[in-house]
Amino acid sequence: MFSPSSQPTDAALPPASDSLRDRFGRSIDYVRISVTDRCDLRCSYCIPKGFRDFEEPAHWLTFDEIVRVAAAFARLGTRRFRLTGGEPLLRRNLPELIARLAQLPQVEDLSLTTNGTQLARHAQALRDAGLHRLNVSLDSLRGDCVQAITGSDSLPRVLAGLEAAQQAGFRRIKINMVPMVGVNDSDVDDMVAFCIERGFVLRLIEAMPMGHTGQQTQGMPFEQVMERLQARHGLVPDTAPLGGGPARYWSSPATGFTLGLITPMSQHFCASCNRVRLAVDGTLYMCLGQNDDFALRERLRSGCSETELEEALRQAIELKPERHEFNEKPEQTVRFMSMTGG
Repeated sequence: MFSPSSQPTDAALPPASDSLRDRFGRSIDYVRISVTDRCDLRCSYCIPKGFRDFEEPAHWLTFDEIVRVAAAFARLGTRRFRLTGGEPLLRRNLPELIARLAQLPQVEDLSLTTNGTQLARHAQALRDAGLHRLNVSLDSLRGDCVQAITGSDSLPRVLAGLEAAQQAGFRRIKINMVPMVGVNDSDVDDMVAFCIERGFVLRLIEAMPMGHTGQQTQGMPFEQVMERLQARHGLVPDTAPLGGGPARYWSSPATGFTLGLITPMSQHFCASCNRVRLAVDGTLYMCLGQNDDFALRERLRSGCSETELEEALRQAIELKPERHEFNEKPEQTVRFMSMTGG
């Protein structure tokens, strides 16, 4: 019988002795860095159609500023960094930033989340720059369903991007799927078969009520589908390290298939939350489901010292709340996911 609460959490790197700790004793060793809030898709649970209120490019952190913040986090014990968006591959010269981050001596895991539309053109350059891992968002293998969700006939480009990524040498690529009732909930089995065939890790992610788009999305309960997949594929708990995030993993000894679940709504993982998000404008968000934030851009552009920057990061971490309130206050978070940073 499937029991979410009995499964092991995703393995993580041991916290460094000098790691940042919040007021609840959690080690903050994972930073997600948004390099743009812009995207070439309009996924129904993320950015609304017709939205144009993006951050001004003059307000984007420069590569120098991003590297400076990442280096400060790394000196304080952070070892994992993920580049996000919006769609991060829309940011020009992104491999340059990846190369600079990969050269920081404390960085042990550098990854990227993408919608895959630009991946075919950039996969080899990303790999050559030192990117370790890739997550690709893909909610269906049916072209009409993908178009309905994303507002674009993007499936062929995403599939080409996945092929290019494997040819470039990326292994254990993760496919992020958000199952939604009446939209793509019937596509899970086909996605499993696809991932088994191609050697991808499939991650099912519960929809979150961020912005009015997310608040109008009806996510799918995972318990029944998980029981079916366990019976069909012989899935057993998997404790192998597959990243530093909140996913819980199962694998099939027979096929090598790995399935991850991310369940912020039905079974939140706030007690072990180890991450913060840096938005493209230099705002640190401590929680997806709360409005606590800390502005870094003006500090960076007013010439703060490295010591002052590190102290600012410590002050920001003190604002991290104990938990989100997605269930109690689903209307609370009005910013879209792309504004927060993936």
